[in-house]
Amino acid sequence: MRHNSRTVLPGFGLSLGITCTYLSLLVLIPLATVFTKTAELSGPAFWATVTDPRVVASYRVTFGASFVAALVNTVFGLLVAWVLVRYRFPGRRLVDAMVDLPFALPTAVAGIALTTLYVPNGWVGGYLEPLGIQVSYTWIGITVALIFIGLPFVVRTVQPVLDDLEVEVEEAAASLGARRWQTFTRVVFPTVAPALLTGFAMAFARAIGEYGSVVFISGNMPMKTEIVPLLIITKLEQYDYAGATAVALVMLVVSFLLLLTINLLQWVARRRLAV
Repeated sequence: MRHNSRTVLPGFGLSLGITCTYLSLLVLIPLATVFTKTAELSGPAFWATVTDPRVVASYRVTFGASFVAALVNTVFGLLVAWVLVRYRFPGRRLVDAMVDLPFALPTAVAGIALTTLYVPNGWVGGYLEPLGIQVSYTWIGITVALIFIGLPFVVRTVQPVLDDLEVEVEEAAASLGARRWQTFTRVVFPTVAPALLTGFAMAFARAIGEYGSVVFISGNMPMKTEIVPLLIITKLEQYDYAGATAVALVMLVVSFLLLLTINLLQWVARRRLAV
């Protein structure tokens, strides 16, 4: 019997053409302009731009704070997802909706709100000031802002995996004599590890390019709390387009390599889980 391969959706050729055109207009062409504009610089000029002490300091602040924020979100994002999936309590739907608040809230509003809370005379900063802890206008404040905008990525990535993980599997491990920590490390964690890595990668990538929520709470002090996106905007305002794209190119390459490494780790984790 002849099988009819026609479907309601367009064929492979048309779908591939639309996909490539769409990605070219929105992703490939804009990224290509970064390379072409940076090519206006000579090799020594490019190296001098991207290794300038002020630029290197902004790399350190951006990547360091983003990495710490992503790690914190990985731990507490798993905890939040676990509570939302495993327990039923009053206000659960409200808590679940609040997780998505950073998605809907303009980042500038989040930055202003966090700065107001953590300044020395703020609601939270007022309690930290006597302890000698300053959050606003420091590296800590940048990390707090990045934690705020990155948490939903981890929670929403891990939550479906925990939904699919049957409680009976944990009960079976307990019936075989496994303790709670053994059940978590040998049953639960291997299952959610690929999703955790995905959430970490998404939170980390989001934090690297964040601007609105950080620019207010950081204080924007060169060599101390200046982030790379702000430095790029500063160069653009000074009409140093080649310098701005050079710094952006370094960010693009480093981000790509980090995401590639994380994807490889995810692939290894999935293969081990399949075995």
